[in-house]
Amino acid sequence: MVLLIDTNVVLDVLLNRPEFVKASSMIWKICETEQAKGYISALTYANMMYVMRKQLTSEQIEEVFCKLNLIFEFADFSSAVLERAVNMKWKDFEDAVQSATAESVHADYIITRNLKDFTQSKVMAFTPAELLARI
Repeated sequence: MVLLIDTNVVLDVLLNRPEFVKASSMIWKICETEQAKGYISALTYANMMYVMRKQLTSEQIEEVFCKLNLIFEFADFSSAVLERAVNMKWKDFEDAVQSATAESVHADYIITRNLKDFTQSKVMAFTPAELLARI
């Protein structure tokens, strides 16, 4: 099983969001134990660091990268992904990039808490809890 992990699921764990951390952590564990291959878009990492830049030192940014890199594979943000996302003409461009990235890595599912953002995606989206209930 191949999963593209959306930004909100990554942040659930990194920020220890009480209402979401348990299910999102289980998704991380599935990827860490190689029950699934987990991908994170390189754009996701860049966006997270942009948002968190005032809260993190350069050492902490490196630590987050190393932790994520042990569990997930980073999917490149290529011109082909960019072109596919542009051609989708979605209202939210970042979600289009996530969907296009999921296609490029041949993901079976996108794991997100924002299902409504992926109703047009060719790759089916599940919340962490929904995926856990299916496996």
